[in-house]
Amino acid sequence: MTAISSAVRSLGGDFPAEAFGRTYRLWPRVGDFSDMFTWDDLNQIIARHRLEPPRLRLFNDGSQIPQHSYAHPVVSKRHTIWHRIEPANLHHQLKDGASLVLDAVDALHPGVEDLASALERHFRTDVQVNLYASWTPKEGFGVHWDDHDVVVVQLEGAKRWKIYGATRIDPLRVDTEAPEPPTGAPVAEIVLQADDMLYLPRGWWHAVAATEGRSLHLICGLKPTTGADLLSWLADQLRVSNTVRANLPYFAPPDERTTYLQALRKELTDSLHEGVIEEFINARGSTDPGRPMPSLPFVDGIPADESLSVRLTAAGAWYGVDGDGHVVFSAGGQEWTFSRSVLAVIKLLLNGATATLGELSVSSGLPVGHVAALVSELVEAGVAAVSRRR
Repeated sequence: MTAISSAVRSLGGDFPAEAFGRTYRLWPRVGDFSDMFTWDDLNQIIARHRLEPPRLRLFNDGSQIPQHSYAHPVVSKRHTIWHRIEPANLHHQLKDGASLVLDAVDALHPGVEDLASALERHFRTDVQVNLYASWTPKEGFGVHWDDHDVVVVQLEGAKRWKIYGATRIDPLRVDTEAPEPPTGAPVAEIVLQADDMLYLPRGWWHAVAATEGRSLHLICGLKPTTGADLLSWLADQLRVSNTVRANLPYFAPPDERTTYLQALRKELTDSLHEGVIEEFINARGSTDPGRPMPSLPFVDGIPADESLSVRLTAAGAWYGVDGDGHVVFSAGGQEWTFSRSVLAVIKLLLNGATATLGELSVSSGLPVGHVAALVSELVEAGVAAVSRRR
């Protein structure tokens, strides 16, 4: 079992019902994360990409270090300005206690993207992974809270987490008030070792510092799905209703207003039926573009080559079977109706697997040419990608 599979498996079982959104949880020695992302990977990314703040930034004692302290501006021949990292000055800042933050590292590194994609399928929401590196026991950010749930993966070294709990239940980025800072001692103090994993609900205050020596860890931020999101979606769905589309009767007599509000209340109450949450999650997932990727050089369709690898890039895709036994597949805001013979292909791809056309052919019993034609449709729609490597 891979480290990613072990991590996702740990987040199953009783975790969703008993801990998710409720309390922290620690999993010691989940798997071997040492090869998921290395210092060499970080060096290559910093050297090869233009990482303007806030994509890459340094913090020391809660304050962001000015970019000119470790980078200098470069003017390209097309007159664009970007900043080139100065390795010696970067080393100096980090040696002096700064923490390095690299946002959205899942968009820069295939292994981390695989982790993010697996978490997206598991939690059915968008995930962004940020990387944190530090060399001293200084706290880079002080006591703070996040507006999203987090799954922490410790890659190397050790990190001390002081966890204080929430002072406002389920705070949002855009909220009516801000949480008050915590008082008193932390509710838990945890040392996260290499290959450990930690979950924290959004709104839980925490402070983080390396115990000694260098530390490298990933923070997987899970976009929250709230009642406000459900109501916003329902408001759009209810536009089919004459009552919802009607002008508000603010000039009408009180009895007409009462009648209108009763009708509106019934529309809203009826829409909040059993199963509406699953409807909403499926609808949102089926329109999520996911992580699109081109399939070059195949711009004129996918050839019937058994060795070509295929994977879905739309994490929220789903399928159903209609009354006639046809497979109805939804992804990236589009819908297809296929014969039942393609069900094995759809199931294998929905599991997040990367499979060759040959493997999909064998699992479904369809000729490779038929599978290639199906995959061509999905690639053309931007919900799948094909490559020569797994």
